[in-house]
This record gives sequence, structure tokens and C-alpha cells, in this order.
Amino acid sequence: MLDVETTSSLGVPWVLIVWNDPINLMNYVVHVFRTYFGYPREEAERLMLLVHHEGRAIVASGPREEMERHAQAMHDYGLTATIAKDVP
Repeated sequence: MLDVETTSSLGVPWVLIVWNDPINLMNYVVHVFRTYFGYPREEAERLMLLVHHEGRAIVASGPREEMERHAQAMHDYGLTATIAKDVP
């Protein structure tokens, strides 16, 4: 039996947010986005610039479990990442 929290979150997409930090170089962040997500260079650079200028960027969306795996992978690469429910 599913609890209310689980039932209400079914079908609700989650997002992966990568946050700016003073440690990682911009070209390294592009490398991570290209290597891990398979983004083309232009998309990886666009996302990196959002992180750099806005302080954060949503780099992926999908089921919670998938976003948790992505967040852990970003942590393994040394990036700061969190997940959140997508707000329409």
C-alpha cells in the first residue's frame, strides 16, 4: 500500500540542480556534463554558464530515483547538486 506522500508524488517530475561553487573550473563542469549526460558541447556550455552566472541550473529532469542517482554522480565528480520536485 502506498502512503499519501508516495501517491501524491507519482508522475510528478523531479529536477537535478547543479550549484555554482568556487572550486570547479568552468571547463571541468562542461566536461562532466558532456561525459556523464552525453550533452553536446553547446548544451553543456549553456548549462555551465547558467550555473556560473545564475548560481545554479536545472540539468536534468525525471523520476526521483533517477535524479537521486544523477545527484550522487555529480557529487562523485565533485560538483554540488540537489534534487527538487519540478514546479510547473
